[in-house]
Amino acid sequence: MKVVRDTGDKGGNKGGREKRKWDKHYGFYFLVSVIFLYLLLFFFDPESVYNSLKVTGNIFIQIIPVLLFVIIFMALIDYFLHPKTVAKYVGKGSGIKGWFLAMSTGIISHGPIYIWYPLLKDLRDQGMRSGLIAAFLYSRAIKIPLLPLMVHYFGLLFVVVLLPYMVIASLIEGQIIELIENRKDKIQKDWGY
Repeated sequence: MKVVRDTGDKGGNKGGREKRKWDKHYGFYFLVSVIFLYLLLFFFDPESVYNSLKVTGNIFIQIIPVLLFVIIFMALIDYFLHPKTVAKYVGKGSGIKGWFLAMSTGIISHGPIYIWYPLLKDLRDQGMRSGLIAAFLYSRAIKIPLLPLMVHYFGLLFVVVLLPYMVIASLIEGQIIELIENRKDKIQKDWGY
């Protein structure tokens, strides 16, 4: 039995517009909330707030070089890569080459993982599949420069068994994400969202 919803916009579709407005300003609301919490906590324990801000500042100073690299990299991608190019290599029709590209770039990527989030979001907005993003993030657990250290601590057999498992697991994780998203899209389409 198929359920048909009335999608007539008699009320001006205020709910959808309000949600988009909230999504657009989410970062600002989050920042204001954090500042408010810090001010509130300052009255109860100023020393802890000072220490927290000091640690935050040190972390920010450490990530500035990588953050600048990612921002420049994003600008270059926006300038040189068009959505059609992104879709060709990591979009819906990318096939095996998309999976290979996502997992191999995940393995060779460096830096803190959260630095890559804006770049991946930008690529997703240009047509990159969510499953490939998941495979990229999962395969980042394999670090080529650290393999000798891993062999030293855990042994060659452990590493030889673990690495293929991690590659296969990143592929499975990406497939699961795509199945979930496809199901969500189908439900939204059926219900008219």
